[in-house]
Order: sequence, then structure tokens, then C-alpha cells
Amino acid sequence: MKKIFETLHEQRWDDHRYYHHSRINQSLHLLSALSFLFGYVLLFIDPVSAALVAWLVAMTSRQIGHFFFEPKTYDYVNDATHDHKEDIKVGYNLRRKVILLSIWGALPVLIWFSPSTFGLPPTGADMTSFVRSVGESWLWLGLGGLVFRTIHLFFIRDIETGLVWALKIITDPFHDVKIYYKSPLYLLKGQLIDPMDDVKARQVSLSTRR
Repeated sequence: MKKIFETLHEQRWDDHRYYHHSRINQSLHLLSALSFLFGYVLLFIDPVSAALVAWLVAMTSRQIGHFFFEPKTYDYVNDATHDHKEDIKVGYNLRRKVILLSIWGALPVLIWFSPSTFGLPPTGADMTSFVRSVGESWLWLGLGGLVFRTIHLFFIRDIETGLVWALKIITDPFHDVKIYYKSPLYLLKGQLIDPMDDVKARQVSLSTRR
């Protein structure tokens, strides 16, 4: 169990230091995290509505931050190029996210024209039934995306890495609120990029130990 928590801490630390330099991205992650937490509550009441909240608010705000606001230039804090960070990312890098989001965007179109393809009830002219059918398909897409990458990591890394990554994804909303709740305040002060003082301090600490 100790090894699992150490790996979880390492994955979270790498995720923060490599992929969350923009204060706008961090602030959008805070919005995303709060939306996901609301969706978690809804999951026990109305799973379809939870999926709609997760994909329309939580996922879109989160990915907007990554695609449009996170710097793609050389990362001097971690001495790494954007391409290198994309290659070593444990979860969904931008290329994989494009595929996932393309499927997400295509599902409403497919359901509109042929809902029976997924075994869903006919939508007809009833917009409510159409929206709920889309929400149901997105619910399964979210679960499928989580399971697929977890199993994929079993083969390209190891079982522990895959299981820890799945645990990280599920608990990320709680962690994001904890570490990014001040990001909107920094943004209002005009700080667009996190100076990553915590990362620099850890690097200095590690170097002095060697």
C-alpha cells in the first residue's frame, strides 16, 4: 500500500510540474474539479445528468486549459521540451485527447441520425430523450476511456502504474481543489504563469541530497 501511495504522489507531482504552468489552466482545472465533484454527487442520483455535467462543463473547461493556455514552448523549469513531455505523459497526452474528444463530439451526431446503433431508444422529435441518450453514451465513453487507458498501461508500463493512474484520475478533482484554489487570485493579480517555486525548491532539495 505504501508503494501505491508513493507512485500516486509521483504521478500527481509530475502532472503538476509538467502540465500546469498556466494560471488560466490551473483556474480552469479548479472549475473542472468543482464540476466533477458535483457530478460525483449526481452519479448516485442521476448518472446520465452526471455524465452531461462531466463532459459539458468539467471536461471542456479542463481541456480548454490544456489545449489553448498551457505553454507549448521549452520548459526551463523542468529542462524539457513539449514533445518530450507529450511522450512521457502517463495518461492522455494531447494527441490521445484529440481522438477521445473527436469520439465525444461524434456521438451526438451518430445518435441523432441512428440512435439504434448503440442500442439506445429512438429519440424522435423529443429533445429530452435525445439529450439523455447522448448523456448515456458519454457516460459509457468516460468509463471506457478510463478502463482502456488503464489496461493499456498494464502492457506498456506495468499493472501498478495502470491502477495508480486510474486512482489518480478518479481522485484528481479533490486534489485539484486542494492545490489550485488560489490560482484565480493569482490570475486576478496579473500572474499568467506559475513561477513553480515549489518545483524549484524541490529540485534544490534533491540536488543538495546528492
